[in-house]
Amino acid sequence: MDNTSELLRETTRKLFAELTEPAMLRAAEQGIFPASAWVALETVGLHRALVPEDAGGYGLPIADSLSLVRIAGEFALPLPLAETLLASWLLAGAGLEIPDGPLTLAPVTGEKLSLARAGTGWHLTGTVTRVPWGRNAIAAAVLAEQDGVFHVALVPAAAWRVEAGENMAREPRDTLIFDATLDGRSVGRAGISAAQLRLAGAAMRSLQIAGALTRITAMTTQYALERVQFGRPIGKFQAVQQNLAIMAGQTAAAIAASDLAAEAFADGMRPLPIAAAKARAGEAAGIGAGLAHQLHGAIGFTYEHSLHFFTKRLWSWRDEFGHETGWNLFLGRHMARAGAKNLWVELTAA
Repeated sequence: MDNTSELLRETTRKLFAELTEPAMLRAAEQGIFPASAWVALETVGLHRALVPEDAGGYGLPIADSLSLVRIAGEFALPLPLAETLLASWLLAGAGLEIPDGPLTLAPVTGEKLSLARAGTGWHLTGTVTRVPWGRNAIAAAVLAEQDGVFHVALVPAAAWRVEAGENMAREPRDTLIFDATLDGRSVGRAGISAAQLRLAGAAMRSLQIAGALTRITAMTTQYALERVQFGRPIGKFQAVQQNLAIMAGQTAAAIAASDLAAEAFADGMRPLPIAAAKARAGEAAGIGAGLAHQLHGAIGFTYEHSLHFFTKRLWSWRDEFGHETGWNLFLGRHMARAGAKNLWVELTAA
């Protein structure tokens, strides 16, 4: 990582530490979008970190840019940074204008949208579900297929109808209904397929999971050192130490997996490493969140404590862009098709 990337990471960490006060996180859960926090994020230019330099971005290595998503997970950032980064990357790849403001992308759960020529423009119709931050986005990067070719459309928020939904962390996961005519300059040839978009989303969620696990492991370790029971800190008890060691191991595995996913994203969206990363990160999310609540005891289940901001996101993110069961099935079927003789080759190539 060069000095520019390291400076960007340091700036991001300091900014998120200032922005993500408990009061802001609680307000976001009540449906109040932290607009001033988004302005601060845009002022630094973080929303363009994944955009190539010739399209107005930093021109950083992709893996370095994606490391910002892990930091966002570490602070439970209630903003669509990951979605805006990915939407901007899609738009840049299609040669389209990238607007400022929070962005989202669709589809994220496998639906297909209809895109057809309408004079010199295009007509987009269809319904997509579980769209992240749909109600708060000023536009969406929409992937649609026309005559067997994938296109990316820049769709303004005025062109869709919203049916509100949310995940367990109360982050918006909305249904968007499209029936809009778009200017010809708003649609371009996509650089990826629908399957690759799902892989990109899985890589993003793997990074967010790794960040959140890093934070709750640190929180739980600190709590175990401070909480006194039977005359000594609970962290001195062997059973507690064992569970802390398991948490640390799961966090390390998730970090390694997310690094693998970021590298595979940068290397042309290689499916096997991203599938393995999302599956392993999802497994770590379940184990880590459970142990964190167990070790915190009753206080960890109170709304006033900050732990739930992270564990609810872990439980939500493990399901988004594919649960570990689905990705493990994907890996198993791939290896079965490759055959026993090619197992080692497939493992090392991945």
